[in-house]
Amino acid sequence: MTYVITQACCNDTACVDVCPVDCIRPTADDAAYATTEQLYIEPTTCIDCGACVDACPVDAIFPDDQLSEQNAKYTQINADYFEKNPLVVDWDSFTPPTPIVVAKEDVPLRVAIIGTGPAATYAAIDIVTQGGRSVEVDMFDRLPSPWGLARGGVAPDHQGTRMITDTFESAVRKPNVAAHLNVEIGKHLSHEELLEHHHAIVYAVGASTDRHLNIPGEDLPGSHAATDFVAWYNGHPDYADHEFDLSGERAVIVGNGNVALDVARILVSDPDVLAKTDIADHALAALRKSNIREVVVLGRRGPAQAAYTSKELMGLADVAGVDIVIDPRDLELDDHSQALVDSPDAPLPLEVKMRWARDFAARTPNPDHKRIVLSFLGSPVELVGDGRVEGIAIARNELVVDDAGALQAHATGEVETLDAGLVMRSIGYRGVPVPGVPFDDKRGIIPNVDGRVIDPATGEPLLGIYTVGWIRRGPSGTLGTNKKCAADMVKLLAADVKDKLLARPVQSRDALNALLAERQPDAVSFQEWTALDRVERERGKEVGRPRVKVTDWAQMIDIAKGRV
Repeated sequence: MTYVITQACCNDTACVDVCPVDCIRPTADDAAYATTEQLYIEPTTCIDCGACVDACPVDAIFPDDQLSEQNAKYTQINADYFEKNPLVVDWDSFTPPTPIVVAKEDVPLRVAIIGTGPAATYAAIDIVTQGGRSVEVDMFDRLPSPWGLARGGVAPDHQGTRMITDTFESAVRKPNVAAHLNVEIGKHLSHEELLEHHHAIVYAVGASTDRHLNIPGEDLPGSHAATDFVAWYNGHPDYADHEFDLSGERAVIVGNGNVALDVARILVSDPDVLAKTDIADHALAALRKSNIREVVVLGRRGPAQAAYTSKELMGLADVAGVDIVIDPRDLELDDHSQALVDSPDAPLPLEVKMRWARDFAARTPNPDHKRIVLSFLGSPVELVGDGRVEGIAIARNELVVDDAGALQAHATGEVETLDAGLVMRSIGYRGVPVPGVPFDDKRGIIPNVDGRVIDPATGEPLLGIYTVGWIRRGPSGTLGTNKKCAADMVKLLAADVKDKLLARPVQSRDALNALLAERQPDAVSFQEWTALDRVERERGKEVGRPRVKVTDWAQMIDIAKGRV
């Protein structure tokens, strides 16, 4: 028997750390880790010890003889990975992390982390692990709840992925870590005041807004950002009052990354299935009344360039009562794409994506089923309608190799209009500026070199200011990618501490708490958040769900503070 990693894999690498025979790949030090869609277990080396199962924070690893019918396909996918990438163990390349050692044990290194999402929490874990009692970490979040996109971005039908928050909670509960929720930097505390109370600041604020299409009609009612829809169905308090018109039979999502597939899947899933998740009550009620029967997911390039991962594509096949439709003509690849697919060096995820795309294209749709249509080589040019969205004009594209050898989508001149009452753009998240902190408006990130924030005018690093996650590198990667990103940043922090660059005197945690009590008396501590967490779980238990989220901002605070 061997163990197999399945779709829920978050790339956390906790399994890699505990494997006694080093048979899980890629590791965080492998070049392929930055782009991998999941981790894989080499079947002939695995010794069936089960250590990886115990370590996995999202319950994604199973014995091969206990796989569900839905996950059985991963046995072959794991084997295929090592056929293309034979296992090589290089013990000489291992280098342990540099411990954070402060000059005076009685004067702890004080670090502020802005954000409580995956990148922020992984950074806190590494800092505390390497610094021990000689560090104090203060985490800040503008929301009354922690965990960022792990709570507000992961689709509710991916409950296994949400389990990563159990790992995060164990870190935040450490005595030298303090969480200050419902505190906004730039409003309740300034960047300069953070510097007065901390030797270092780590910005891990993510990417909270979206990119626009910049086409006529984009501002019509019925046109939305997919990010807003995700926040709405996940119970983000800023979006609980949003409304989405689900009265039409067709919706179109522009963009074909994993978020687009999440949105498409939620729109056509059986509400009774969703009712077993922690989807927001208001979203569940709206989806029960929805008339949408078809969701078109539109990509501007071909299936070989689709942004979604292979495991998310395969996951669509598991949605009951929903057909996945692909026009076989869309799989007639241009010469450049075909050569990429046929290459012996083609990455395994591309092979898997094309294999499943062909399988979907060969199926005969059931007219009684809802459907997700994966459409390629199309770009929106206009949203049309009289007072609201009634359709979308789509230009047909062809792929052309530019002078740099890259494939570019060029319009052929052919345009068709597709009826749709709901259009959502899903073409990327984008960061927003933090007052007092440099910002690269073109890229939507904090300007940095390998995680050290720089002065954009001089290119010089700003001493003691760091960044991790999407606000550092843009919206890319998985939960596990943020772990590697955080670890790389903490190495820089440790080096700066070793070089005594962060030795200036700062005010104490008591002084910070006093300032917070004055500026934001409704700041929510982590212990207070657990009261809200407990209420949500108890309400969920009453109706057979993981939790029922509280989505009203004031009510969230009142419950946390014990005022109701």
